[in-house]
Amino acid sequence: MSSTTAVRTARRRTLRLAAAALTAAAALTLTACSGSDAAGAKSAGRTDSGAAAAESGGAGPSAEAQGSGAKASPGAKASPDAKAKAETEAGAAGKQSSGAQANGAGKAASPFRTQRLADGISKAEISKLGEQHYRAKIVARGSVLATLETKKADAGLDANDMFITLTLDGQVHSWMGGGHQGPGTFKLAGGWTAKVTKVGELRYRAQIIGHDGVAATLETNQQDTGVNANGVYIVLSAGGVISAHE
Repeated sequence: MSSTTAVRTARRRTLRLAAAALTAAAALTLTACSGSDAAGAKSAGRTDSGAAAAESGGAGPSAEAQGSGAKASPGAKASPDAKAKAETEAGAAGKQSSGAQANGAGKAASPFRTQRLADGISKAEISKLGEQHYRAKIVARGSVLATLETKKADAGLDANDMFITLTLDGQVHSWMGGGHQGPGTFKLAGGWTAKVTKVGELRYRAQIIGHDGVAATLETNQQDTGVNANGVYIVLSAGGVISAHE
């Protein structure tokens, strides 16, 4: 082989090696690029997935925190369970408050004194409602038979021939019998005279007359009435019966 031929053969081998090197380098570059893209895709996928999970997870834990009573972030809306719980607690507080007021009213109206009456069976449960304002419930064998109440005046009752008065200072006086059926003029205990007249259906008027003339006037309006006349207790019933007792 001549020297020229040897040189050409060496050049061809060199070119082939160079070409092979270039091909290998290109293959490595493509592989590296593909790997980078895949890694980028995977990374992007993980990032997007993580963001989605973060967004989804952000609502979930917050809702659970609200439902469990944990403090919510500012501006966050309370869950329906939290609202229902708050309303229930508010309602319970209102009921407790209402219950406390009702109990207070019951104590204020409870009897402060009980007195046995003239028939030996009945009793009066006397409560003070205000200044010169008293109420007496007439109770027998556990049942309330009648109620007397002073409203700027004494009160009286004819309870089947047992007469009862309740005065402005809360005193109860009772006695049996001694009634006079009006209309008419009758002598009463204590030196009083009663002139009873009928003025309407279940309406009678009694003028209580003393040495100095008419000292008081009783009038029924479908309801019994009474008075304390200087220590003499007088009852006029809606049926026109009048009775007095010292």
